[in-house]
Amino acid sequence: MLMPPSLADIETLAQAAVERLPELFRRHLGSIILKVEDFPDETVMAEMQLETEWDLLGLYWGRHVGMKGDVPSGALPDMIFLYRRPLLDVWAESGESLEALVTHVLVHEVGHHFGLSDAAMEAIEDAAGE
Repeated sequence: MLMPPSLADIETLAQAAVERLPELFRRHLGSIILKVEDFPDETVMAEMQLETEWDLLGLYWGRHVGMKGDVPSGALPDMIFLYRRPLLDVWAESGESLEALVTHVLVHEVGHHFGLSDAAMEAIEDAAGE
């Protein structure tokens, strides 16, 4: 019987996606912590006003590059979260490769690190023909 991809499997795919990013982007990601969890926690659920734990594939938590000069003392490091169970659910329904899905979500969260809004990223993806 095949086992679903583990947290470590998703992290391996995400790390490989980071390595494929252009150097210009990678150089700004060195201090970001990448975490893979099964679902968002209660704090994220409340802050994002999610109806269910299945509603979020990934999350950038931190201050975007343009805000780095005014980091308050005691601030947590910037983090990118990927949520395994919702990712696997979309993967099973979409027919897209898990590698492509993880890469897409990771790149989206990296976009937030650089201060891009969801609308700006959608426009970039549309222009690129994705």
